[in-house]
Amino acid sequence: MSSPPTQAQRSDVREDSVVVFQLGAREHYAVPRMLDWSGRLRALVTDAWLPPESKWTRLPGAVGKRFAGRFEPTLADCEVIAFNSRLLAFEAAQRLSPPPSYWHGCMRRNEWFEGQAVRAATRRGLFAGRPTVMAYSYAALGILKAAKSAGCRTVLLQIDPAIMEDRIVRRECARWERVTGKKAPWIPPPASYWHRWKRETELADRIIVNSEWSREALERVGVEAQKIRVVPLAYDPPREALAYQRSFPERFSQQRPLRVLFLGSLILRKGIARIFDAIRDLRGEPVVFRFVGTPEVDLPKDLADSKQVEWLGAVPRSQVHEHYKWADVFLFPTLSDGFGLTQLEAAAWGLPLIVSRRCGEVVRDGEEGWVVSTPSGSRTAVVLRRSLQEVEQLKTMSTRTRTRTAKFEISRIAADLATAILE
Repeated sequence: MSSPPTQAQRSDVREDSVVVFQLGAREHYAVPRMLDWSGRLRALVTDAWLPPESKWTRLPGAVGKRFAGRFEPTLADCEVIAFNSRLLAFEAAQRLSPPPSYWHGCMRRNEWFEGQAVRAATRRGLFAGRPTVMAYSYAALGILKAAKSAGCRTVLLQIDPAIMEDRIVRRECARWERVTGKKAPWIPPPASYWHRWKRETELADRIIVNSEWSREALERVGVEAQKIRVVPLAYDPPREALAYQRSFPERFSQQRPLRVLFLGSLILRKGIARIFDAIRDLRGEPVVFRFVGTPEVDLPKDLADSKQVEWLGAVPRSQVHEHYKWADVFLFPTLSDGFGLTQLEAAAWGLPLIVSRRCGEVVRDGEEGWVVSTPSGSRTAVVLRRSLQEVEQLKTMSTRTRTRTAKFEISRIAADLATAILE
């Protein structure tokens, strides 16, 4: 693995330099880290940035937790512009005058960030020399407008499949309500949310998506195909994961059942209702399901007392690795994701993966796991029964998943990102 450029080398980069505007710490600042690696990062503009020596790291309670992790040491020598104190003031104003809905709150925060970012970039001369300007979807409109006015090349980093995903969630909510008789815990975005997003796609010279599914979804709603490039998420696995020695029993039984892990948000979009159907299909068989994550829906009554179900809810990030160690397979039958990063986390721990085709191209069917083309409960149950019978194949898949993660290391994806931006 090569080393990132020095600060002196960074200062020599001019014509292909990039300014990244990022609200939040998405993917642990993977995009600016990749650009820094390739020597192209001119500056990062973000809402909060807390070096270890900063006074902000000592904030108490919920405020301190909200700021936790808002720093990346590999970017310590880069120019980073943030709005810590103004962010606190904005959050206080949000509490005093709450927005009418979750989505209106998101839009208010996005527009606030865009305004702060454009003023700071203008004041600091970040548009001078016409660098490429990159911003993330839904918090990019004002930034892309200003960049276009300055003659800069614009890149939209699209985080999800957008309107197509919204339609899928609406259908799944209707299905949930029809089957359970309960109101689905989902409020769709207002039309204005999608209007802003469409303007972002029109202003972007290039749109970076994380998967072929996202490309397909954007093209279906009229985004210009020639603008779109696919660059998967980058992930450098922890050494502890790669060193872990995974073992499987000779056969699965009631005494040692197949351990199936679902880790992530327990929401309808992630296919949680389809997993409930699979559990019912596998009732009495030697399979145990463990759910880890913040729940949006309740565990159905007919499964609540089942010995085949462990419903743990949210756990601290520091404990997640214990659940990867516990499992035999990782289940991710999402109905729509731009890219499911938990796939790579699970793969680093040597877990065979059972996934849908709408979450990024990590699993090759039959190689690192299985791809369920339509993640229904019955089809998921079929694959899990196959896992019960094919322990040797699980062992082979476990080895392959670790090898597969190397394809997504930052040092490898950085070149793909640079090509997609500048070609």
